[in-house]
Amino acid sequence: MATRTAPPAGLPQKVVSNPPNQTLYVANLPSAKIQKDDLRTALYMLFSTYGPVLDVVALKTMKMRGQAHIVYRDIQTATQAMRSLDGMEFLGRKMKITYAKGRSNIIAKLDGTLVPPKAAAAVALTTVQQSIFSAPVPGAPSTESPAPQGSPAKPPGTETATPAEENRGTKRPREEEEEEESDSDVAMEEDSDED
Repeated sequence: MATRTAPPAGLPQKVVSNPPNQTLYVANLPSAKIQKDDLRTALYMLFSTYGPVLDVVALKTMKMRGQAHIVYRDIQTATQAMRSLDGMEFLGRKMKITYAKGRSNIIAKLDGTLVPPKAAAAVALTTVQQSIFSAPVPGAPSTESPAPQGSPAKPPGTETATPAEENRGTKRPREEEEEEESDSDVAMEEDSDED
């Protein structure tokens, strides 16, 4: 990675730009007025007038809203677009364009120098986590541990089932309410209010 040198005399530290790069960083974009796909399309149409655009990255997350990265094939077209469009009004706001701090993954893929990120390192589990993750699934048939060495092993099919295990998976018949059946056959008496 390139090391930064002290800014020339007369320029503050913040004004010094990043070294020339194929990727441009665009800030001060409208974020609430336009959808992400529409913003990407509008940026592509605007920046592609200066050369072939490989990628437009515009995210709507809280950290990245109002910002975008434009990736060109070469540094010359990126520089030309940056010089022409910096300060231009885009959708009601003046864009601030600089070179991006790092290389884009697309450029690294084209060069063949892309190093994919390493997978997360294996995390050591605590004993509590191991007991939770290695516990048997509730309701699944349990695998019996081997019998102690002094006792004989039970032959398959001779296990004794508890009453709860015997009823498991069988449908209980509905209990019929006898009172309702006897009342349902009797006709309703008509009461008169004339008494």
